[in-house]
Amino acid sequence: MDLNLRKAIKSNIAGNNEEQLEATILDAIESGEEKMLPGLGVLFEMIWQNADDNEKEQMLTLLEQEAQKLG
Repeated sequence: MDLNLRKAIKSNIAGNNEEQLEATILDAIESGEEKMLPGLGVLFEMIWQNADDNEKEQMLTLLEQEAQKLG
């Protein structure tokens, strides 16, 4: 992913409150548009980089559970 895209996405959400962030996430998911996936990826990257080991383990457990449902 282009570093400029990361910066643009971060700039677009800078200063947003919880309600605005939730609206951004829901809009990206509900639109179903592929072009929204990089933005969600950047948000996940931000969460992952700031999570402690316990939080990362919780995320991995949830992702594993969802992956199991797919297979």
